[in-house]
Amino acid sequence: MSTPVSPLAPTDVPDMPAIAGVRLATAAAGIRYKGRTDVLLAVMDKGTTVAGVFTKSKCPSAPVEWCRAKLGRGQARALVVNSGNANAFTGKTGKQSTALTAQTAAKAVGCTTSDVFLASTGVIGEPLDATKFDGVLATLAEAATPDHWMAAAKAIMTTDTFPKVATATVKLGKTKVTINGMAKGAGMIMPDMATMLSFVFTDAPLSSSVLQTLLKNGVDDTFNAVTIDSDTSTSDTLLAFATGAAAAEGAPKISRASDPRLKAFAKAFHGVLADLAEQVARDGEGARKLVEVIVEGATTKTSARKIAMSIANSPLVKTAIAGEDANWGRVVMAVGKAGEPANRDKLSISFNGIRVAKSGARDPSYNEAEVSEVMKNPKIQIKVTLGLGRGRDRVLTCDLTKEYVAINGDYRS
Repeated sequence: MSTPVSPLAPTDVPDMPAIAGVRLATAAAGIRYKGRTDVLLAVMDKGTTVAGVFTKSKCPSAPVEWCRAKLGRGQARALVVNSGNANAFTGKTGKQSTALTAQTAAKAVGCTTSDVFLASTGVIGEPLDATKFDGVLATLAEAATPDHWMAAAKAIMTTDTFPKVATATVKLGKTKVTINGMAKGAGMIMPDMATMLSFVFTDAPLSSSVLQTLLKNGVDDTFNAVTIDSDTSTSDTLLAFATGAAAAEGAPKISRASDPRLKAFAKAFHGVLADLAEQVARDGEGARKLVEVIVEGATTKTSARKIAMSIANSPLVKTAIAGEDANWGRVVMAVGKAGEPANRDKLSISFNGIRVAKSGARDPSYNEAEVSEVMKNPKIQIKVTLGLGRGRDRVLTCDLTKEYVAINGDYRS
């Protein structure tokens, strides 16, 4: 955790307001790190609904399996998150650890284990000693307060260099409701249906089915459109909780995703997810450049996504960006290998608005000095125009630096 804060970290960090029905507390349980908090407990009032999406990895962590099994009830009272140990690839021991953690949390909060949700992040393959939560969670349940958001976001960090939070206030009916979110993630990032770890809370009175629809609709163009290194985690978890406390202030209860009163809320909810997703890209391990890849003129949006991901995941493209080299040849390579419809002689490429290639060849107006100057910017946009149709998509990534290798070469040391 001694890594300097990413130069791409947001300079404007929001004040995170309290959300009625949610209390948070953190502690140092000694899971892996010394001298820092590594466990978060979120306590929710009775009646809180929950929804979630998770990794599609065929080797999911024990907490992911626990949450999937409990999600059907649509109710939640507690969330326990630890950093330092992913409790993944830990066999029967991992399942026993989740059960013991849930039992400890349920006793501390005063609920059933089915109302407890779990998430773990950190090293894969090492058993998680859940006895370290004994006593800690009871203390946290008593100490939890509504204004502990930044501390909570810090407690779930691993190789992250800054806590990732976002908030929005929007009217539901005639009543103001709040949406708060936090996320962690810096490496092993190419989510598939979810994100690294992310948790969203609101006081809006929403059914679990409405929350689930909001997540499924919101995740595709936010968290699933981010890649750091093409590696999908075993632990990807995105959970949303709605306490419903705003109903006491007059907010209407929403039980159908098609309810027109949900429109403004859905937009704000999506905005929180998008904000958190960009922060993950900004904190890619060793990152010095935020990279936006736009592909347009594809045959379909799906095709555009695959091509954009091919570009964003290319080590050669990413190292060129790190070296501030507008090497469009590497972009051409990434387009060509994607396995999607493309026509070399219709292809155009630009970096930060400067077209470097047109109709399958170098742009006649190409100016090396001009392009080299824009490549010094901390944000780089690569736009590829295929000229085949109306399909368009956008993904976020970062450059690939020596620091990424150093961080991951020493991760278990």
